[in-house]
Amino acid sequence: MPMCCMPGVAFVPALLVCWSSAAFIISYVIAVLAGHVEPFVPYISDTGTKPPESGVFGFMINISALLASITMYIRYLLIEKQNESSHFVRSSCNMFTLCVGLMGCTGMGIVATFQELAVPSVHDIGALVAFGSGVVYITLQSIISYKSCPRWNTYFVCHIRMAISVISCIAFIPMIVFASKISMTKIDWTPGEKDYTYHFMSAICEWTVAFGFIFFFLTFIRDFQ
Repeated sequence: MPMCCMPGVAFVPALLVCWSSAAFIISYVIAVLAGHVEPFVPYISDTGTKPPESGVFGFMINISALLASITMYIRYLLIEKQNESSHFVRSSCNMFTLCVGLMGCTGMGIVATFQELAVPSVHDIGALVAFGSGVVYITLQSIISYKSCPRWNTYFVCHIRMAISVISCIAFIPMIVFASKISMTKIDWTPGEKDYTYHFMSAICEWTVAFGFIFFFLTFIRDFQ
């Protein structure tokens, strides 16, 4: 029996959601308690730059990337199986969506491995790939979900997925724009200093996109049952 049809496989996206949330929150708490970042809206990467939180962040984000890859592959198999009888999407489109998602997971691995202050250019490229590919992936999955209605998905779930995709897309653009206006690489931001407003707005958008991904994968749990 294909893995996508096995009962209990819903634990994979559930574990992804819980683990990724914990990765962000634990790293944030350690970084704040250690005095390495200001508690009010740091970049996600800022919370995983200095020891000891850097080790926790790198380990947990790499595991999140692996879990996301597994989730995306199971989703690919699930759609392929459903498509055998319904023919609601081209197999090539399904494969392209998977490849985009795996590219985003690779970007996550780069972010976790090459820290912000150590290798900023590589880190930034990884972040751009991770967030950009992630936004494209959830948008494509939202479209596929609509095509599979009403047999394989309810319109309510499709609306939720598309809403998350739209919000993530809207947040992604100012995240990049404001980040590009920041003239220095640092993690100890304080209100009132140069470029703080750009940092603040970009960080809010970054957290919005990141948790948009988490909430999107949360909607996969019922499908994987």
